[in-house]
Amino acid sequence: MVFNFPAGDTVALNHQMEDFYALAYREGRNLYPNPINMDNLTREQQQTVYNLYYQAGRNKIRSNPRIYGDIVVRPVDRRENYVKRCVGLPGDTLQIKDGQVCLNGTAIPNPKEMQFNYFVQTTGPYIPEKIFRNLGISLDDQLLMSNDYNWEGNLVEMGLDRRDAQGKLTPVYHLPLTSQMLETLKTNTKLISKIVKEPPFYSEDMYPQNLYTQWDRDNYGPIWIPSKGTTIQLTADNLPIYARCIEAYEDNKLERKTDGIYINGQKTDQYTFKMDYYWMMGDNRHNSLDSRYWGFVPEDHVVGKPIVVWLSLDKDRSWFDGKIRWNRIFKWVDNI
Repeated sequence: MVFNFPAGDTVALNHQMEDFYALAYREGRNLYPNPINMDNLTREQQQTVYNLYYQAGRNKIRSNPRIYGDIVVRPVDRRENYVKRCVGLPGDTLQIKDGQVCLNGTAIPNPKEMQFNYFVQTTGPYIPEKIFRNLGISLDDQLLMSNDYNWEGNLVEMGLDRRDAQGKLTPVYHLPLTSQMLETLKTNTKLISKIVKEPPFYSEDMYPQNLYTQWDRDNYGPIWIPSKGTTIQLTADNLPIYARCIEAYEDNKLERKTDGIYINGQKTDQYTFKMDYYWMMGDNRHNSLDSRYWGFVPEDHVVGKPIVVWLSLDKDRSWFDGKIRWNRIFKWVDNI
């Protein structure tokens, strides 16, 4: 699906590729070097901390235009177009369990080209470029892990003993692999000694940034996707999830006061959605900035659906060395 980037309504001009809200929360947290233990706080106290982080980060960005650039507000049709796979429809309850997307309690089929990150250890030699090329792994994705002490300790914890019988360090790569790439490397036992999937890790950049969930990119939710005309009860647990829909996308004034929630000046504990929303994810599941990081896509942000690929280029190759990917040209998008 093609859509306008929902978190692109506000940008810091020198950081246009970053979600402004995630940037503000991150910069705000960095101003407080001693982390706050959220486990010991109520939801209301957690919200106070997150509001403190956001306002502190926003003020830092606003007061440092030389670093971040001016803060600009953009209408929907002036934002970047994104293309992601729509994995959740209005009214669905989505959950990710160990990387598997489930809708309404049932696992959905995985895309053929879905990728996860893996640590790949060799028997000693480096992986030849010919193998990377045959697998379709770009130069940007060929990350050779550093030999410094810190990385070696982390890799050993994952079961990758980098030293061979003679105590010599063996190369370890960090690579995004499809299931087919993974099986191909596994069969090359002369070159590859061990492959370990990158483990899940908690990130405070997960949506919503102002709710303490301990969700991660591989284990997320459950989260209900809003549908037009559906009324929900508003609670301290779900308000951070749906506040952006209520305020930014459906143009309401939302206030949190000591005695409750107010929408457009009226105290309420319910809200009826005016639009349908969608959940988007990239096939490169460990390297995709998608709804797991910036949330729902409202119906008025949807531009359309990509139908056909009319040109596909390999940025790592020259014009006389296979730059044009003929096997992808004029292919229906669903058949790539």
